[in-house]
Amino acid sequence: MQLRFLLPVTTFAVIAAIMWYALFNLNPAEIPSELVSKPAPEFSLEAIPGFGPALSTADLAKGKVTLLNVFASWCVACIVEHPLLVRLKQENLVDIYGLNYKDKPDAAAKWLTGRGNPYSRTGMDLKGRVGIDFGVYGVPETFVIDGDGKILDKIIGPITEDILENRLRPLLLRAGS
Repeated sequence: MQLRFLLPVTTFAVIAAIMWYALFNLNPAEIPSELVSKPAPEFSLEAIPGFGPALSTADLAKGKVTLLNVFASWCVACIVEHPLLVRLKQENLVDIYGLNYKDKPDAAAKWLTGRGNPYSRTGMDLKGRVGIDFGVYGVPETFVIDGDGKILDKIIGPITEDILENRLRPLLLRAGS
C-alpha cells in the first residue's frame, strides 16, 4: 500500500533535483551552436534603406574576420550592446555587419539613425529565414566569422564590457582581424 505513494514522491524528487541543478549550474548564454567551425549559411539580403550595400554570405568571406550582429529596433537588449558596437567600429578592430531580424525597414532605419550605425553592411531578414539558418534563438546574437566564411564563435545575448574584453577582443586578435 505504501509503495504506490513512493513512485510519485520519487518522481517529484528527481525532477526537483534536475531543476535545481539547471537553475544554478547551467548558463543559457552558453548554448552550444551546431554552426561553430562550419561555413556560414548561404544568404543574400537587401540592405536597410539608406544604410549601405546589401549583405550576403560572400561578404563574410573576404579574407578577414568579421562580426555578424543580429539586431532589431524592438529589441531592448540590443540597446544595451549598441554603444559597444559603435566603439568597436571607431576602433576599426573589425568590420561589423548587421542582420536586421524580423523588423520593419523604416523602424530599423530610424533606430540606426538615432543610435549610430556601427555596420559596414546591413541585411533585412524580414521573415526570419536567415536567422533560422543561423540557429538564432533571439536577438541580439553575434557571430564571429573568419576570413573564409567559417563561424568561429556565437555570442547569445548582448555583448557586455566583460564579453568584449575577455572573450571577443582576444578572439579577434588571435584570429588576426
